[in-house]
Amino acid sequence: MNKRGPLFAMLLSFTLLLSGCSSLTVLNPKGPAARTLSDTIIFSILVMVGILAVVYTLYIVILTKYRAKKSNEGYEPPHEEGNKWLEILWTAIPILIVVVLSVVTVKTTVAVEKVPAGYEDQKPLVIYASSSNWKWHFSYPEEGIETVNYVNIPTNRPIEFRLYSFGPITSFWIPQLHGQKYAMSDMLTKLNMVAEEPGSMLGRNANFSGEGFAHMEFEALAMTPTEYDKWVKDVKETAPELKEDEFNKLLETEHVGRMTFSSNHLEFSPPPAEGHHHGGDAHGNMEGMDHNELHPDPATTEESEFDNVPNVDPNKPVPDSSVDESSNHQHEGH
Repeated sequence: MNKRGPLFAMLLSFTLLLSGCSSLTVLNPKGPAARTLSDTIIFSILVMVGILAVVYTLYIVILTKYRAKKSNEGYEPPHEEGNKWLEILWTAIPILIVVVLSVVTVKTTVAVEKVPAGYEDQKPLVIYASSSNWKWHFSYPEEGIETVNYVNIPTNRPIEFRLYSFGPITSFWIPQLHGQKYAMSDMLTKLNMVAEEPGSMLGRNANFSGEGFAHMEFEALAMTPTEYDKWVKDVKETAPELKEDEFNKLLETEHVGRMTFSSNHLEFSPPPAEGHHHGGDAHGNMEGMDHNELHPDPATTEESEFDNVPNVDPNKPVPDSSVDESSNHQHEGH
């Protein structure tokens, strides 16, 4: 039975079906940082496609040219020691490929960590993005407002996200604007980006952090500067203030919708100090400990089988046998 027909039909069906899918967001950039990452991804894909094309071409040529035939049945090729130039060539080519991909990757990584080119002289809009129990808090210190599970940003202005977490490690990711970066408890990380086109974009947590991880998404809406200023004004005039008790209750709530406040939590719940991580900086300064003291990491509820066993007294003599040890435990229990 010829199986090539059904196999070809299946391949053609998958090609037609997948052609109707929407484009990958990482390959549809809306800012310079995402465009740099997209170009690097496409370059890497083209390099790998080129490698596969060469390998499969040689594979088909070898199978076709040197296949067994009735005309050369019993033929034994002459013994050869090898060709040193061929061996050098097929060793040097993989090394060259790895070097090229490594250089491109390092240059891209360094480039996206900086403020995008052309925007270095502009004052960035600072937004603190913090995660808690499968939701995102966005605090605007310049405007004095706060949002939950959505963030609005102006176009053509550098945005500096300052990331941290009130719980487990999460990963802040807006694929059409930048790559992902970790948000950690008691440590501040930064992410610089620019949105050059207005529109709604999907943001999410890209790091597994518990059962609510799949729902930890938010909308990033890029607006023109005029629309952004109007939105900020409306929030200040119409949204309620965020009180400390309400914020603490919000941290404990697992799932909430979009929320807007005319004040933010930074005054009564300050973020970690820049560069701080668990126990002060390299000089022993304890700045930034307020965040860790106000919101300590939750203690685990799991216990091991040895958690209830008291510490052993080093001065107590060791029992001579298991019977003696058992009797000692019985006396201690009484």
